[in-house]
Amino acid sequence: MPGCVLLCVGKLREVGARLLEDEYAKRLGRYISLEIVELPDHPEPRRLSDAEIAAVMDVEGAAILKRLKPADILVALDVHGADKTSEEFASWFGQVYAASPRLCMAIGGSLGLSPSVLKRADTRLSLSSMTLPHALARVMLLEQIYRACKINANERYHK
Repeated sequence: MPGCVLLCVGKLREVGARLLEDEYAKRLGRYISLEIVELPDHPEPRRLSDAEIAAVMDVEGAAILKRLKPADILVALDVHGADKTSEEFASWFGQVYAASPRLCMAIGGSLGLSPSVLKRADTRLSLSSMTLPHALARVMLLEQIYRACKINANERYHK
């Protein structure tokens, strides 16, 4: 059975976001195999130089890439990625999930995803053209995956 892995730089610290993530993960258990992996984010001083930003992103990116297997499909959550409707996402998700040994979706830390992760990505996907807080992006992605599973199963949920 294929699996879906969310590779998340940083932890969910907000109780409400954690509760929502847990609820969607539980609901998704009916449809897909899901694993959520929290990778360490690196605290940043108030003012980072460009070199320090690149160094932090490289370390966080290396942690993501270390978790990947060669055959994994990697989706980078990126504000500049493809923008899909829920129906388009459902169709895409259903096809990719069924065809890949493992579908990995990477959510970067506060600085975003490193160039090495973006280069390795098979697809870049945008949840919004606006910048979202980490916790909200995680919950929104899980909700959209759940919505996609419901759409693909011809079950009532989406409107």
